[in-house]
Amino acid sequence: MGDLPVIRTARFTLTAGAPDDAPAMAAYLTRNRRFHAPTAPPTPDEVYTAALWERRFVDHRREHDERRAARFLIRETAHPRGALVGVANLTNLVWGPFCAAYLGFSLDEAWQGRGAMYEALDALLPWAFETLGLHRVMANHLPENRRSAALLRRLGFVPEGYARDYLFIDGAWRDHVLTAKTSPRPVAP
Repeated sequence: MGDLPVIRTARFTLTAGAPDDAPAMAAYLTRNRRFHAPTAPPTPDEVYTAALWERRFVDHRREHDERRAARFLIRETAHPRGALVGVANLTNLVWGPFCAAYLGFSLDEAWQGRGAMYEALDALLPWAFETLGLHRVMANHLPENRRSAALLRRLGFVPEGYARDYLFIDGAWRDHVLTAKTSPRPVAP
């Protein structure tokens, strides 16, 4: 996909992570471990270490270069090094007649209710459709996750189905609402 993108909003800069971002990523996940637990799959303790993220960020670059994923750190622009406030990922990119990806995201607990994820995704989605060339972006959420449901609805995602026992989260197989958004200006692949 070429150079790693940089997407800017009024308050945030979205960039790919690099190995030197590993300590910040480990700290972000550790700080939000309890907060994210009810909506995230089981996470091994190694995920909270900088050593793992040094390796993962190298893998993420390879995924980007192979057009399989585009993963972003959401950083607060006002801080010198850009405090890490969240992540947004486009994964499982499929090309050809599908031109689609899955959207995943998480936000620091301290930034909840401040429009941060809306601002970040409202900038990321046009990039996904116009620059990356996707036709469809899918995002799924737990039925009881009202914040994610409201965010996705506000961004223009439409519910398309309901998947029973979709993901193992918080100790059990959990149902999910399946949503998607398609490009406002569709083009042939």
